[in-house]
Amino acid sequence: MAAATRSCRPWGSLLGMIWLVSAAAASWDLNSLRCNFGSFCECDFRPDLQGLECDLAQHLAGQHLARSLVVKALKAFLQDPAPAKPLVLSLHGWTGTGKSYVSSLLAHYLFRDGLRSPHVHHFSPVIHFPHPSHMERYKKDLKSWVQGNLTACSRSLFLFDEMDKLAPGLIEVLRPFLGSSWVVYGTNYRKAIFIFISNTGSEQINQVVLEAWRSRREREEISLQELGPVISQAVLDNPHHGFWRSGIMEEHLLDVLVPFLPLQRHHVRHCVLNELAQLGLEPRDEVVRAVLDSTTFFPEDEQLFSSNGCKTVASRITFFL
Repeated sequence: MAAATRSCRPWGSLLGMIWLVSAAAASWDLNSLRCNFGSFCECDFRPDLQGLECDLAQHLAGQHLARSLVVKALKAFLQDPAPAKPLVLSLHGWTGTGKSYVSSLLAHYLFRDGLRSPHVHHFSPVIHFPHPSHMERYKKDLKSWVQGNLTACSRSLFLFDEMDKLAPGLIEVLRPFLGSSWVVYGTNYRKAIFIFISNTGSEQINQVVLEAWRSRREREEISLQELGPVISQAVLDNPHHGFWRSGIMEEHLLDVLVPFLPLQRHHVRHCVLNELAQLGLEPRDEVVRAVLDSTTFFPEDEQLFSSNGCKTVASRITFFL
């Protein structure tokens, strides 16, 4: 990962960071971006894109595409005082590559209270939609929840984790909220942000990166044009994905597919050094080496990609300290 061009404040463990309060307000004028529904809105929307860019540059290892795509999409969306539709991002990639990390960073740098903000809504299939037999009730509740919260505050963030475990059909109730109509059910929803996270497409992404490595292409040469179509096809072919046979895909309501590339040994080393710094510890070669030696890599012949990305780095460091 390229070194950051400026210094930003570290804010805790890569796994425990989501509970910290927001960084300083952005240096540019935010008055036009903050939601303004008078006495009906208590939005804590305080975007700090400079802080977000800095944190991504320093701490998100090996993800040139994700870093560029997320920042570009956010800038364009937030600088538009009257967006035609909500911003809809779909994050795809192998486990431990930074999808959840990026989504928590977005909450942290967009809202004063981060994931604790009442206007950040995080959904998990296992927690919120565990029983397939209750699907009709889930649809009604989800539609009501999104509509009610957007009525209260148009600047809201909705995070949907593990889309590859979400029953197909449920997310279809969001389709009216993701398009370019002016209002839905009397609610202005065009300033909302929706983020969908899944592992679907990760095998296809890994294969593209592996072939690039075998042909001695630089990792940074890999483009969205290469990865976007294979990710879309993987979603369409997966009957367990929440977007399977969905009008959301058919109507192209996803603004950006964001690929997360598999992490190599030097990326995991970067994560270890970051974690040690967050703990206030100096780099220790024996700890770095022990974490890397305990990490499994694939494919079997090349031993190129970390099987868990950086997901278990924090716990492994604790074990080896």
